[in-house]
Amino acid sequence: MSEAIPASEFTKHFGRYKDKAIAERVVEVSSNGRLIGAFLSQDEYERYLELKRREVRVYTSKTIPEELLEQIARAEPGVIER
Repeated sequence: MSEAIPASEFTKHFGRYKDKAIAERVVEVSSNGRLIGAFLSQDEYERYLELKRREVRVYTSKTIPEELLEQIARAEPGVIER
């Protein structure tokens, strides 16, 4: 990935960076030298959404939310709820 584009530059030349995102998939944007976000091509955004859909949450016994514990307590063997 190339160097992050300053937000002011990104704003002034959006069309250029839109085309760059299509070609390179991602354009990183910075402000005051700090990465603040990224502009994604449609393909990369769809890939991101698919990865988020498949994301699995992992809890330890100390971090599991109370609501999830209650759902587990109410669950019947062999029945999976989502």
